Formats: sequence, C-alpha cells, structure tokens
Amino acid sequence: MSLLRPIAVVLGCAVLATGAVAQISLTPPAAQTPANKPAAKKKAPKHTPKPKAAAEKKPATPKPAPSPKPAPSPTPSPSPTHEFEDPNVDLVYGAYQRGLYKTAFDLATTRANDAHDPKAMTMLGELYANGLGIKRDYGKAAEWYQRASDAGDREAMFALAMMRLAGRGGPMNKDEAVKLLASSAKLGNPKAAYNLALLYLDGQTLPQDLKRCAELLRMAADAGSPEAQYALATFYKEGTGVPKDLEKSVRLLQAASLADNVDAEVEYAIALYNGNGTPRNQPAAVALLRKAARQNSPIAQNRLARVLATGQGAPQDKVEALKWHTVAKTAGKGDPELDDMLMDMTPQDRAKAEEAARKWLGTGK
Repeated sequence: MSLLRPIAVVLGCAVLATGAVAQISLTPPAAQTPANKPAAKKKAPKHTPKPKAAAEKKPATPKPAPSPKPAPSPTPSPSPTHEFEDPNVDLVYGAYQRGLYKTAFDLATTRANDAHDPKAMTMLGELYANGLGIKRDYGKAAEWYQRASDAGDREAMFALAMMRLAGRGGPMNKDEAVKLLASSAKLGNPKAAYNLALLYLDGQTLPQDLKRCAELLRMAADAGSPEAQYALATFYKEGTGVPKDLEKSVRLLQAASLADNVDAEVEYAIALYNGNGTPRNQPAAVALLRKAARQNSPIAQNRLARVLATGQGAPQDKVEALKWHTVAKTAGKGDPELDDMLMDMTPQDRAKAEEAARKWLGTGK
C-alpha cells in the first residue's frame, strides 16, 4: 500500500471559495469545504475538484492583501505589463508601485480628465476601492471602473464584475457581472476567465457546464494562472469536462507548484512520491512536502510526518514526525494511524517533539 494517498478532490464552488486540499497513506489531499461556501442550488459531480478563486496580485504596500475568507470583492492592481502610450501614465503606475498613492491619484486624475485615458481611470478605481491616497469610496471606484470598462480596459471590466457580484459600489447584479467577466476574458484576462469558469462550475449564477468550465480554465492556465493550472489538473485527473489524462494533470500540477501554489505542491509531491503520471522521485517529493508544510499546509504536514515516521523516502526521524503530526492535528488534520506509529516513542523524545511543535505554533516559522 502506498504510504502517501492521493488527494480526493471535490469541485463545486462559488467565485470566492477556498481551494481543494489533500488526505495521507502517501495519496493526494481530500477536499476541504470552505467555511464561506454558499448553499449550492445544484451540486457538482462527486469527484470534481474545488479550486481557489483567483488571487489578486498587489504591489507590496503596508496594506494587507484582501483575503477570500471572508470573501471581499477583489479589485485588480493594474498590471505592470500595461503599455501606456503616454509617459505620464508610466509616472502614474510608477508612483503606485512605490506607494506614493496621493501622487498616483493626482497624476491619474489629470490623465483621466484631460486625456480620457482608460488605464488612468482604472487606476483611480483601484485607489478608491482600496482607500489608497484617498478615502475609500466604492461608489466612486465603481464609477471609474465603469468609465474605463466602457473604454475597453479589461482590468476595469474584471474589477467592476467582482464589485457587481459582491454588491459593492452599487446593487448586486450577477447578469452584468457575467457579461463583464466574459468581455474581460475575451480580451485575454486570465483572472476573468478563471472566475467565469467557477461560475460555470458552481451552477448557481450560470447553468452548470463542466465542458465550458474546463475551456475557460485552460485559457487561464495557458496564460499562467497557477489557480487555473491546479484546477484544470484536477479536471484531467478525474476526467471532469475533459478526457481523463494523468500525465497532463501532473504537468499542470508541476507548473502550478513552480508558481508556489501550495495545493499543487502537495498533489505534485504525492505524484512524485508514488510515481503516478511521472517518474518516481521520492527525494524531490519530500522536499516539496517540507516546503508546503512550512507554508502551513496541514495536509503536507501530515504527509511529511508519515514519511518521517516510517523512514520511507527520507531518514526516519520520529521526533520531527511527531512535531509535524501535532501541528497538523492542531489545524484539524488528525491521523489515528500515525498516532499508532508514534506510540512507542520515549518520554524524552516525545517532550522534544512537543516543544518543537509549540515553538512552531507560537512563531509560525
């Protein structure tokens, strides 16, 4: 029997949902139902994965990035790949990157009013939505996003769609949100394609369509979205909306894990450990499990504890195994079988492990 069991993933989520995670013997992680998942009107198939909603990439600022628990309406930062035709607009984004939000606001206001520049309008929406350099005002943010969206800016379309889904800056309007997401996705925005895919998966805002969901996930995955790569990997693994293909699944997991998607790291580590869809490489698998465990993945912590407890894939170290087992149990990932494996530890070793676990839980490092 394989020491590491694959993650049994279950898809079916709303736009702002948490992602699927992994269970051990070494096997992939069991899906974790998000606390904030709305009651589904139509359930997704039993063995479908639950991906995370697209995370917004923000420049480093003192303001913490929005978290999907609870799910705030994400607003996108203008991409550094935006091609501003006027150097003054580059100054706008440059000020934004450096955290000079008041300067960015003033420059963007001038560009938006004088040159009717849609990217400057999107910047104003961003600043108002997040209260950067100006008092937060969702209504004004929506107004600027609307103007930029009407002028064809895909980032503004996405941001306005998320506001309409959350009912911020105006009444909730799911029909408008869907149209905006579709328009933004058509213009090549991977975040829009990913979130639209989730709506087709959820089956509440839109009729459930797993084939269309897979198409949109592929579009976002090809554009480099690690969340979409992970979600599409689970589709290929289970044959959901696409023909079952374990090798494609593993390649997508590898790509997502290289982008630091923790769920993908765990799934890919388990595939490497067991040699499923890829040549077996247990040292690489254990290294990935350690990385994900340090990123506070309870499933990775549990799988790593199993490896260390048995010495299969890494030198046996029951003290370290009990440390990670204790940390995983604190996060709700218990494992009675692992309890039995570690039952014969000496009181001294058990005390060392418990102290190490307390230190980890106290510092988070």
